[in-house]
Amino acid sequence: MPSDSSATPRGERNTALDAVRGVAVLGILIMNAVAFGLPAAAYTNLDAGGSRSFLDWMIGGAGEIFADQKFMGLFSMLFGAGIVLFAERAAAKGRRSVLLSLWRNGLLLVIGIVHLSFWDGDVLFVYALCAPIVLALRRLPTKVLFSLGGACYAAVAVISWLVQSSLRSFSAVLIDFWNDGEYYDVIEAWFLADYFGRAVGAMLIGAALYRTGIITGRLPAAFYRRLAVWGLGVGLPLSSAGLALMAATDFDIDWAVAGTIPNTIATVPLCLGYLSLIVLWNSARDSALRQRVRALGRMALTNYLSQTALGLIVLGALLGDVELSRTWAAVFVVAVWAVQLWWSKAWLDRFSFGPVEWLWRCATYRRWQPLRAR
Repeated sequence: MPSDSSATPRGERNTALDAVRGVAVLGILIMNAVAFGLPAAAYTNLDAGGSRSFLDWMIGGAGEIFADQKFMGLFSMLFGAGIVLFAERAAAKGRRSVLLSLWRNGLLLVIGIVHLSFWDGDVLFVYALCAPIVLALRRLPTKVLFSLGGACYAAVAVISWLVQSSLRSFSAVLIDFWNDGEYYDVIEAWFLADYFGRAVGAMLIGAALYRTGIITGRLPAAFYRRLAVWGLGVGLPLSSAGLALMAATDFDIDWAVAGTIPNTIATVPLCLGYLSLIVLWNSARDSALRQRVRALGRMALTNYLSQTALGLIVLGALLGDVELSRTWAAVFVVAVWAVQLWWSKAWLDRFSFGPVEWLWRCATYRRWQPLRAR
């Protein structure tokens, strides 16, 4: 598919969306693996666990700069775009698009609650609760959607600064959070505001990206090259500055919450940069790797949930008594990537949907859906 092609022809699947979704799901595991196998505080504090060698520190630092918040932000943008896409397709088929979308996301809420009962890092629950907001605002002008999404990220940054300032008088609470990952009321309030604020912001931006055709790869290649340069040029220095700040203060507790601000601000430009690079990569000559990444993206929900299952079984249960490092967490990530790239293509060569996607589809339309590939 040429990189400067126009709209995807009717009936033809948009491979750009599949590719972006596939890379996003792969990237999400980079940070989630830390939560599966290392102490709770190690997710936010590189000095709290898992960093015993120079390689551990390099892997942890790279995760902070390139992965933390970014792939989840990209996944959230895709979900926001998906809400608008689903509503438009439902309306085009004469269905009651709003009610059907709410029912569909109600089912996702149930999936998220089940997932949350096994692992507290679930994001599906958050998406399902935020979906009605995006659905209600989806018809706003594109610039307004972009602005509202950016405002959500700005609000998260401000809240983080205010929370850090207030916590100076609750040093015991902050010490427990920074060293052991213990969440108290004030920390939980910040965490929820941060989690939901970033999710809503990215979903609104995703809706705008869909409306402009950016996220579906419909614009000229030159546009994506410029966007990649801008996104990486702004985002990488900001994200690196956040890590440099924490390292310069020797991961001081006084920056435990406020230290996340540069990374939060960097998320949107880096997501746009990553999106552009993936679209350009996807538009090049087809290859086995591109096909596998797209297949993985087509069954993103199945792969996201299976990452949790594998993480809890391998890192949590089988290796639960072993003091793992960030290097071993990275080995686990690469191994899961290999498995998911293999099984996604193998499954979709035989079936039309991933197993969880198929069940979700059947429940959405409340009738049996054909599963076998035609």
